[in-house]
Amino acid sequence: MSTNLKAHLAILGANLIYGINYSIAKDVMPAYILPFGFIFCRVLGALMLFFAIGSYIKEKVEQKDLLKLAVCGFFGVAANQMMFFYGLNLTNPINAGIIMTSNPILVLIVSAIILKTRITANKILGITLGIAGALIILLFKKGFAFGSDTIVGDTFIFLNALSYGIYLVLVKPLMSKYKPITVIKWVFTFGFIYVLPFGISQASEIEWSSFNPEIWLKFLFVIIGTTFFAYLFNIYGLKKLSPSTVSTYIYLQPVIAAFFAISVGKDSFTWIKLIAAILIFSGVYLVSKPISSKNQ
Repeated sequence: MSTNLKAHLAILGANLIYGINYSIAKDVMPAYILPFGFIFCRVLGALMLFFAIGSYIKEKVEQKDLLKLAVCGFFGVAANQMMFFYGLNLTNPINAGIIMTSNPILVLIVSAIILKTRITANKILGITLGIAGALIILLFKKGFAFGSDTIVGDTFIFLNALSYGIYLVLVKPLMSKYKPITVIKWVFTFGFIYVLPFGISQASEIEWSSFNPEIWLKFLFVIIGTTFFAYLFNIYGLKKLSPSTVSTYIYLQPVIAAFFAISVGKDSFTWIKLIAAILIFSGVYLVSKPISSKNQ
């Protein structure tokens, strides 16, 4: 199996986890854990797993790169997760999903500014197809309503998309110097430092005795699957793929969420969903297809 194919499968795996997570995390939060308390548990739990795995890989990080990793920890873990959860509490899931379609566009712009990557016709067309597919899924749901009541929440969701876009671009050069586990271990170390003062209070309020076996399984899925494996898969894929390609996979999340809901009997299959999936996969293919080595 080629390295690029493994990278694509890793990113696909991460987005499969994210898509399933929508149906799982909402059963835990906020009924059992408040948002910032959940972020605290996610980051701490994943950090412990990254250190457990990283203990077998001895790789020294140059001191000059620690500042870069600290910045990545801010944008990729703390700001990314806290602004998303805070924004989601002030808007609705449909608005959030629509605004998140801006992420690959923001990544393309930030990549052009910081990494000097070329904005090719393939990337523009691919992102356009991805947006079209995601919007088809999202706009056919009820609950879409931009307005003054959601403006604060919508703004934080947009800042979340921008934050994650900046993270993908800033962390890319570090992947050429270090192993994925080394990078993500340090990113989460700094991310936890930033999250600690915001999440420790809500984390201390968790009533663990109220968790039944089902809630425990869903809680562990969010910690191990959505945080540990999804971040690890993304960072692995980013070592071989461009930030634009990695970000374009976000368009799969509404489709994955829809088909997962169908599989558990919470939704029904329609041709609209199939068309949306075809558009999104076509978009991912175009964005990831290089015209020349300079476009990677």
